[in-house]
This record gives sequence, C-alpha cells and structure tokens, in this order.
Amino acid sequence: MQFSVTFRRMEATDGLKQYAKERVERIKKYFPDPISVSVVMSAERGYSHRADVNVKLHNGIKLAGHESTENMYSSIDLVIAKIERQVRKYKDKLREHKIRSDFQPIPWTHTVLTDDIPLTEPEPADEPAAEAKEEPAQQVVTRTEKFHADPMSVSRAIMQLNLLHEQFLVFRNADTGQVNVVYRREDGSFGLIETPASP
Repeated sequence: MQFSVTFRRMEATDGLKQYAKERVERIKKYFPDPISVSVVMSAERGYSHRADVNVKLHNGIKLAGHESTENMYSSIDLVIAKIERQVRKYKDKLREHKIRSDFQPIPWTHTVLTDDIPLTEPEPADEPAAEAKEEPAQQVVTRTEKFHADPMSVSRAIMQLNLLHEQFLVFRNADTGQVNVVYRREDGSFGLIETPASP
C-alpha cells in the first residue's frame, strides 16, 4: 500500500501519522494491492481539525471523504468510518469492476469564479450630483483544478459519485466515447447530461 500524509497549518507528528495509517488498514482489508492512500490533515479557523482521505484502488476506482471536528483523532475516525460504510455498500461491485473500454481519458478543467464588484466612487460634495456610473462586475478566477474524464458506464459513474461524496462527476461514456456528466438532484435522484456525438 502506498501511503502519504500531508500536514497543513499544523504541527506534523508521528503519532497522528501512525494513527491514520492504522485506521486506513481497515479499508485495505477489503481489496488487494496496489492501493494508494493520501491523507491531508489541516487546522482550520475556530479550532476545527479537518481530515481528508483519498483512496485509489487497484482497478482505478477512487474513494474520498472528509470530516471536521475539534479533535484530529476524532476527525480521522469519522472519515474512515464514512469511507468504510461506502466500501461495505459497494464491495461486490468494487471487486468485480474492470475497465472495459476502447476510449482513453479526456482532460478537463474546473475553474471557480467569483464576481469582483467594483465600488462606485462618490461624487465630490461641491459638484452637482450625477448619475453614478457602475462598471459591470468582472469574474475573478479563485481556483483552477485539472482532472480527467475517465471512461466508465453510467452506473459506475453514479457509484463513483457516491464514493467521492461529490455533487457531480464528469466522465467519458464507455459505450459512446462522449463526455457525460452525472449529478445529484435535490430530491436524491441523479441527473445525466450527455453531449452529442461529434459530426
């Protein structure tokens, strides 16, 4: 098993690293090697301690989860328990899953934007009031992340969405080769967005 720990905004300790590794062993028992696990521990505002765990299985399936509490040991326990529940739910499908596709992954980018609302300068007091001229808000890039749309079936994409605890997943349809998106709807069901075939 490949295992890595990153500490952010907090002191790195061998005790926490060893504790996380011992807890991860609970997931490892369900699958053969190679398994790659990365754990990120970070201190947040308000004395909150967050643990992020990302697991990549031998067959390409990814699992992820995060938890925040006032104690890092507790955060590790909770996030591992969350991932283990998902593993038990899907363990048969996870073991049987094999990538069967003639298509290669397609790179895609996720960019987070915010509105930068300009301030309108006040008119000088000794001049007649004029209509304030507002500049249109500009979008500011706050974060850009690069991913790959891996080939998979729609059912596997929904399973992968649940295992990653995400709101949406971009993937390459293993049957058509087109880029698709599955997303979680407010009523608990799932939506599927399909792009048209290339002309």
